[in-house]
Amino acid sequence: MLMEAELTSLDDKISQLVRLTQKLREDNSQLRQNLASVQAQNKLLSEKVITAKTRLEALLTQIPDGAE
Repeated sequence: MLMEAELTSLDDKISQLVRLTQKLREDNSQLRQNLASVQAQNKLLSEKVITAKTRLEALLTQIPDGAE
């Protein structure tokens, strides 16, 4: 009886471990997708900042240096 109870307990623990491992794999996959999306957004925003900086610098060169 005791051996059977221990085996049942071990089986339950293994089942829990399998479920937890699967959940962690799914979470990891979702996090990788989220990271890729955020990195793409970051790249786009960085490019927009560079474009805005370039345009602003071009506009600043057109402003006269002083009041005459």
